[in-house]
Amino acid sequence: MALAIVLVLLVVGSVLFHVLSPWWFTPIASNWQSIDDTVAITLWVTGFVFIAVNLFMAYCVYRYRYRKQNVAHYEPENKKLEWWLIGLTTVGIVSMLAPGLVVWGHFVNPPRDAMEVEVVGQQWRWSYRFPGVDGVFGRVDTRRISAGNPFGIDADDASSADDIVIDSPVLHLPLDNSVKVLLRSKDVLHNFDVPQFRVKMDMVPGQITYFWLTPTRPGAFEVLCQELCGVAHFAMRGLVVVEPAAAFQQWRDSFPTFASSQKITPADAVAGQSLYVTCAACHGADGSGNAALHAPKLSGQSSDYLKRQLRNFKNEIRGTHALDEYGRQMALIAATLADDAAIDNVVAYIDTLPDLPAPVTLRGNATAGAAQFATCGVCHGANARGNAGQGAPRLAGMSDWYLRQQMLNFKSGLRGVHPADSYGSQMRFMAATLNSDRAIDDVVAYLNSLQINTGPARITTR
Repeated sequence: MALAIVLVLLVVGSVLFHVLSPWWFTPIASNWQSIDDTVAITLWVTGFVFIAVNLFMAYCVYRYRYRKQNVAHYEPENKKLEWWLIGLTTVGIVSMLAPGLVVWGHFVNPPRDAMEVEVVGQQWRWSYRFPGVDGVFGRVDTRRISAGNPFGIDADDASSADDIVIDSPVLHLPLDNSVKVLLRSKDVLHNFDVPQFRVKMDMVPGQITYFWLTPTRPGAFEVLCQELCGVAHFAMRGLVVVEPAAAFQQWRDSFPTFASSQKITPADAVAGQSLYVTCAACHGADGSGNAALHAPKLSGQSSDYLKRQLRNFKNEIRGTHALDEYGRQMALIAATLADDAAIDNVVAYIDTLPDLPAPVTLRGNATAGAAQFATCGVCHGANARGNAGQGAPRLAGMSDWYLRQQMLNFKSGLRGVHPADSYGSQMRFMAATLNSDRAIDDVVAYLNSLQINTGPARITTR
């Protein structure tokens, strides 16, 4: 009797939870209401079966409970019951699968006039490519991928020159325009998903998968990777901004074509030397840093990383938080560099400075830090020398007090909160895995223990 009551309460509680629960799909922002309808049909069918089976079990438990005067009746077959079960099961399965097959057929058949965009996934970020005025994507090959050509585009293909390359996790799409989304992975399995669009698709290395949608609501929607792709899978996030066609066109035109991205003017270290005079006041003439002025070591650091941070300071992506006193100072200094050429020149000069390990100023448990660093090393390298492909700077041999402070800044939200700072956003997630100041000290102690050879430690891609 008690078991029968429990089964009935389970059914009642489950139905009430479903009806009264505040958790449901996010409001839809595309043309795929049919996907929601298909899911609803599945819930109705499985819900009906759940209720029927459990109430039938409760009935059987009560109806055929043990009583001394009752005698069990053995009935190994009941063809009528079996036909009913086969018929009802068939109806249920067809009801669930048939709508899904129809929707799937529509899902992979984009309109002929749909605009195309390519989504490229890699551990652990997104980037995008649009065809140029010819409307045709240039050929790509993973064997062509390099720091200077992160998309692996074939420069010998005439269709490649005008491709628009967007090395950013933020994608803009025009409102109420059909879009065919081509999906490509550089490394492992990923899955591109925007929950509000009700669209997702696996990205398989060596293949091009696709789907299509029509964005129907303006706004910013988060991109998630729904395939476990490695230790920083949870930090592989991006953003899709849906806006009117005119605003989208202006945004897309602000990015370079593949051809223009390959035209690189060599940096001038001699010109950069005069620009570095202002930097030297804090960071030292040799770029070795000055803890008293909160100026970290620059010499030996990845040139790509230095350029990115200077541009972030200059473009108010970093150094704007009211409590980030030293970041705000750097933003003012970066503003004195007139343009990207000036930034490239000053970094070229920093590249010529002697690379000597920064002095050790912090203590911690290096053994414990080694275990903590295992996750960090996936991007920054097992020897903490950095990885340009991951946008990960060198850590070993750099100013330990600065590394500690930046980890605290990421954890507290002083850094990595700007939507355009994709690497900073990832670092906020990773810094949160260090759950105490002691854990940070231990990781820094491990970094201090790594052997760094004197001489250049460049990760230059230009």
